[in-house]
Amino acid sequence: MTTSTTAAPASTLTVSLPLQLVSEPNAREYWRLRARRARMQRATVTAFMRCQHLPVLPVVVTLTRTAPRAFDSDNLAAAFKAVRDGVADAYMLNDRDPRLTWRYSQRREEAYGIEISITPRRRRPCVAVTPKATVENPR
Repeated sequence: MTTSTTAAPASTLTVSLPLQLVSEPNAREYWRLRARRARMQRATVTAFMRCQHLPVLPVVVTLTRTAPRAFDSDNLAAAFKAVRDGVADAYMLNDRDPRLTWRYSQRREEAYGIEISITPRRRRPCVAVTPKATVENPR
């Protein structure tokens, strides 16, 4: 397990964990094994992320899988479900919260693992809205 802060955007947090993700939709296994794996992945990610200095919301979370073979896009998102829930738990939010934007990627390497990168999302500046003057139609 390694933690590093990259220099690209301000205060990006990048964490690597040695978790092997399984293609959940294609896994033909007993439901208790699947539930145990999901519970372990979620708890591991939550505990590890709570020890980090998390960037201030809103953020963009990029979940990257490293493995010798690639998943297709729908299996990749499904495989990251427990990890996604764990990151959201670290923020004490639901994973559907609009302040969390999720991105998925993968790269080929010999060793299995995941990488979680959290980057602050730029906030839109507040703009004062003034009502438009109404012009009556002269008829």
